[in-house]
Amino acid sequence: MNRKRSREIAMELLFGMTLSKNTLEETIETFVEDFEMNLNTIDLEYIKEILLKVEKNKEVIDKKIEESLTNWKLDRISKVNLSILRLAIGEMIYIEDVPEKVAINEAIELTKKYSDEKSVSFVNGVLDNAFKSL
Repeated sequence: MNRKRSREIAMELLFGMTLSKNTLEETIETFVEDFEMNLNTIDLEYIKEILLKVEKNKEVIDKKIEESLTNWKLDRISKVNLSILRLAIGEMIYIEDVPEKVAINEAIELTKKYSDEKSVSFVNGVLDNAFKSL
């Protein structure tokens, strides 16, 4: 099973939930129904676990993001970058088998793929600040 691909799917689903306002259950159900590849190629349990952790602990995660921002407000962060930050901080705090540095590195890779160049240093800075305060 591919954790990197599963993490990417989790970020996409988190982003989709932000836009659609669908519940976690609706999001997972729709994903499983619509996923065109073999579900054995991804870690569906990890995806469910991280989405549940982020959803249940969104206030704590958002507070950690806010504490890690410099001259920014949470509502100014693009939805893509916010989804990446929530996922990474959710992993750093709530997923024990993911080292913090791996969560940060994977978030940087997702930012490079889904956002712009300025966002890479922004996301890196926020996550570095969050890591130092954990």
